[in-house]
Amino acid sequence: MAADLISKARAGDGDAFRELTEPHLRELQVHCYRMLGSFQDAEDALQETLLAAWQGLDGFQERASLRTWLYRIATNRCLNARRSASRRPAKEWDMPNVEPPEPTRLSEVVWLQPYPDALLESAFDAPPGPEARYEQTETISLAFVTALQVLPPRQLAVLVLRDVLGFHANEVAEMLDSSVESVKSALKRARARLQHRHTTDDREPAPAAGSPAEEAIVAKFVSAYESADLDALVALLTDDVFTSMPPMPFEYGGRDIVARFYASIFGSGRRSDLVPTRANGQPAFAAYLRTPTGISHGTGLIVLTLTGDRICAMTRFENSVFPWFGLPRSIPSR
Repeated sequence: MAADLISKARAGDGDAFRELTEPHLRELQVHCYRMLGSFQDAEDALQETLLAAWQGLDGFQERASLRTWLYRIATNRCLNARRSASRRPAKEWDMPNVEPPEPTRLSEVVWLQPYPDALLESAFDAPPGPEARYEQTETISLAFVTALQVLPPRQLAVLVLRDVLGFHANEVAEMLDSSVESVKSALKRARARLQHRHTTDDREPAPAAGSPAEEAIVAKFVSAYESADLDALVALLTDDVFTSMPPMPFEYGGRDIVARFYASIFGSGRRSDLVPTRANGQPAFAAYLRTPTGISHGTGLIVLTLTGDRICAMTRFENSVFPWFGLPRSIPSR
């Protein structure tokens, strides 16, 4: 069947090509997202991958599977994007009437964007290969994707292909036109760098998605945030809680300064309604700023990272991400 579709696609049958590639589209998009950290850039890379595959189908020699061949194209398109593109610049502070405290530090990764959970289900249909080291849910988390972005491009590619997707070293070497020894060396360096940046071993695991434990902390967060109850919000935070706001570079680390940050927001009189969604396997909320007109306007998407019964990170994204989540720009105020 596949051979027949390949023959038809090589003869110019677009429907046959779509039937061949359709089962792999979502996992390829997630792969590009891990590589690039941006939903928008991942979609662009996926479209470039499909165009290159369509134009280069005569060169597919079927030594490897079609899936492996597509991953080779996608990986190299992402590497080109990482090497050639000047990533999106940081933005200035954009909350009127809010004077934030001095940030703990400025982010290296201001181009980060969230990935909608609604698109993840079909992305995990293909189980990772035998070389994979990470759980699939961890590999889409904001913390993991952020840590990947600071790796050099080639190390990033090797780590994702080997430890996330589970391809063998010889397969990765062929994908990258490299040697097995070079792949092993890059993987060793990437693992060391990632371990330094992405350490969660000492934290309690997050409660299961949709579990009563997750629902309990989420309900407390919504109540505290919508009522601007700073004490109630701070009570939910870990000592080392972390807040970031890509593409603004401001980052705040530690309960005290995060409390001061939210004190500046609540103290300005801003009040928001929250609409639940999910991103990167984590609970998320669209924030809608209340106005005297009775209409609340979307201002951003807040993604929570949980550990046990506490919040260890809050990441706020711009409202430009709303369409990916099927969220409206405005809602009636509650």
